[in-house]
Amino acid sequence: MVQDAENKQAPMQRIADKCASWLVPVAMLIAIITGIATHNIVRAVTVLVVFCPCALVLATPTAIMAAIGQATKQGVIIKSGEALEKMGKVRIIAFDKTGTLTYGKLEVSDMLSFDNNVSTEELLALTASAEAKSEHPLGKAIVAYAKENEIAIRDADFFQMQSGKGICAEVSGRKLFIGNEKYILQSGITISKNIENSLEKLRAQGKASILVADSESCFGLFALSDKLRPEAKAMVAKLSDMNTGTILLTGDNPQTAAYFASQAGITQVKADLLPEEKVQSISEIQEKGSSVCMIGDGVNDAPALKIADVGVAMGSMGSDIAVEAADIALMSDDISKIPYLKKLSNATVATIKLSITLSMCINFIAVACSVFGILNPTTGALVHNAGSCFVVLIAALLYDRKFA
Repeated sequence: MVQDAENKQAPMQRIADKCASWLVPVAMLIAIITGIATHNIVRAVTVLVVFCPCALVLATPTAIMAAIGQATKQGVIIKSGEALEKMGKVRIIAFDKTGTLTYGKLEVSDMLSFDNNVSTEELLALTASAEAKSEHPLGKAIVAYAKENEIAIRDADFFQMQSGKGICAEVSGRKLFIGNEKYILQSGITISKNIENSLEKLRAQGKASILVADSESCFGLFALSDKLRPEAKAMVAKLSDMNTGTILLTGDNPQTAAYFASQAGITQVKADLLPEEKVQSISEIQEKGSSVCMIGDGVNDAPALKIADVGVAMGSMGSDIAVEAADIALMSDDISKIPYLKKLSNATVATIKLSITLSMCINFIAVACSVFGILNPTTGALVHNAGSCFVVLIAALLYDRKFA
């Protein structure tokens, strides 16, 4: 899915590239016409000297270099200039929940057994043994909880994961299905009314839930609590002030998703999403003409990070594939850097446009002066180099600029 998404991305054409396709031929033509019309080879040579597009070529890379250096000082790693430019055009920012808006440090808060023959200790032992090979944060949290309580973890004879749904494993000769409600039902296992009531109560508290079942019935329930990052609400408010919309894309159930979205101030929520459905949600936004930035940290987020116009990964705790798929990594996992990143990108795009406009204006004025004999090759070279210096100076101002 990551490879398919990568193939769909078309590289952005920079403004300088468009200008370069006609600038040099035009310079040659003007020089030839000037030489023929004035019978003065010096004026023709001067036109070529001042029309050399050094300042134009320097405009984009110098601004990007300065901005990437500025971002690095803030703990934001930007992998390419293209990503920085695209971030300036982003109008919608999509967030994953676990590990992004929240700390992702899940802790087991509730453990319920609905089978009189299975104690909570045995339930924990079975579930932790089945989840021992899982890379999902929920599974890791259960395994960590079992180790804290000195519960022996057994080797699973069989393990299979279905991304975004759950796992199937065989422990001590017992085949277990562990995952969300949808996964348990798809496995042909019924969920009693008593368990459904417990699920509703836990979801209303914003807790993530995992059901445990065998081939006959659902007999266990784990609830895990997470905590919203304190900077999340202020970050969403700043983005709103910058006319940048936000949306929550998560595999959690709608109630849990709505709980955390309301705490963060996000009004648009899409829940119960599989990895391919996150990709589809981003594609739908793009089809409406909006550029999208996706922010996530897990394996499940990698395809969405790649297909988005800009992908931002939580670099400290994010999975390797998420960091690899993303265009930008937040090394400190500080999501308050998102408004800063947006402002920096906007400033970079504005700087590039200003530098290109300045270089073009200097060129056209210098060409006119060359045609009329006001400039000679020496003074023309000085004007040409002055334009390049101005462009570099403007770009350098980005490096130490403060973004509130």
